[in-house]
Amino acid sequence: MSEEEMIDETSEEFIDEDDEKLPFAKAEVVRLMKENLDDDKMIRERVKVEMNKFLGDVLKNVCKQLNDYPYTTIEYEMLKESTYPYTNIERINQEKERILLHLEAIKADCNALAMDVQKTLKLKDVVEEDSFTDFSANVDDEEVEEE
Repeated sequence: MSEEEMIDETSEEFIDEDDEKLPFAKAEVVRLMKENLDDDKMIRERVKVEMNKFLGDVLKNVCKQLNDYPYTTIEYEMLKESTYPYTNIERINQEKERILLHLEAIKADCNALAMDVQKTLKLKDVVEEDSFTDFSANVDDEEVEEE
């Protein structure tokens, strides 16, 4: 056996070991990826393996949510609710953008109100200081009169 054949055989064994740890059949995942990718795309081995692991993680997360239900039978509505974050990611991102824009508008309103309050308080501080000064002067006068 030549050195190249031994290397090829070793790398095939390594790939086979990864296949055993993968949650899904790699061929099926690759077939689905190729169906959804452009024809000119090539998929590296690591991408095939990582996609398979990612799909397994998604399945685990959905099952964790399904386990939170107190029922022994899993119904379709429960599955729909558990997969919502994965199936409606576009809608969730749109909602996130809407909320962020709304928060920016609220920040602008708060900044405008803060500026108004600062202007108002500056005017009131001057008026209050004057009236306080007048009041304290009156108190001093009263104390002098009492003596």
